[in-house]
Amino acid sequence: MTRNIIPASEYRQLLVSDHPMMDVRAPIEFVKGAFPGSTNLPLMVDSERQKVGTCYKEQGQQAAIELGHSLVCGKIKQQRIDAWLGYFAANPRAYLYCFRGGLRSQLTQQWLAEAGMAIPYIQGGYKAMRQYLIEVIDAAPRQKPICILSGITGSGKTELLQQRSEAVDLEGIANHRGSSFGKNVTPQPSQINFENRLAVALLKHQDRNGHCLLLEDESFLIGRNAIPKPFYESMQEAPILVLEESDELRLPRLLRDYVQRMHADHVARLGEEAGFEAFSQYLLQSIDGVKKRLGGKLHGEFQQLIARALAAQLQRNDISLHLEWISLLLEKYYDPMYLYQLQQKHPRVIFSGDRRAIHEWLDERANS
Repeated sequence: MTRNIIPASEYRQLLVSDHPMMDVRAPIEFVKGAFPGSTNLPLMVDSERQKVGTCYKEQGQQAAIELGHSLVCGKIKQQRIDAWLGYFAANPRAYLYCFRGGLRSQLTQQWLAEAGMAIPYIQGGYKAMRQYLIEVIDAAPRQKPICILSGITGSGKTELLQQRSEAVDLEGIANHRGSSFGKNVTPQPSQINFENRLAVALLKHQDRNGHCLLLEDESFLIGRNAIPKPFYESMQEAPILVLEESDELRLPRLLRDYVQRMHADHVARLGEEAGFEAFSQYLLQSIDGVKKRLGGKLHGEFQQLIARALAAQLQRNDISLHLEWISLLLEKYYDPMYLYQLQQKHPRVIFSGDRRAIHEWLDERANS
């Protein structure tokens, strides 16, 4: 049988188009890192892979192959082939890959061919595509200049980024809003998946208009996800645009983000009673996260204000008391920290203005 292989030269198109791919690695490998658009339908489950790996180390490749065939045979083999056939019936354009584009890809392809379905596998597999994406991140700052969008907490930086074609939303990729209150109901991606998603977003960005790569001013860590160090270092040298916003607009925006949206997300996930309890824990755990910087006395005051606001919300469906602790949090924590950090970065600031002014500044340079 002539092997049908998708060459490395097609990696970019595969990833930019979110091409469907079947990942035949073991589940433990898939959880550590995979690609957008991929689905895990393994040739071997974790326990089988472990046995084969041990056999390979102790007895060599041929013995490992024979053990693999003995573990995945009969009904088990047919169940896996049926799952693959079902996947490719639903995704007729899909390809398959394993870790290196080696034995597992070839065997999967062979069994599919014997079942009457010819499916290409990807040359180099996960390892080669992963290396390609690492190189994409490393090269990105050299392909387009980076511009950093800064702004005080609640100024609506993410909203502005989502309106700009030249932007990549790092917080969206990390599934975290980048602050002590930034945790979402759904979990963050693994570190490897964060990097993979970032690289794919950067690949897609290459095809867009705009004079720069616009990114939000982030810490090295966004929740538990770390921005790749060379990329982060380039961000720390980039010019800064400062988005200015009034307190009258910041407070209701933070009320929506911290209270209304998070409460609704928890309730949608867990139901009314359990959702409110989980939402309450989210607020209290978030304020606990900055206890050291607030100090014990002020932290205790925040706990009381949050508890009072939660009681009013539960008893009267009144969320207005949340504005008390949000306003105090800005005054005592977020605003002083932001102003201090901005002062350190002042030499890099090239423009400041409100939302409209930032849009106009970016539009002028995109069209020049």
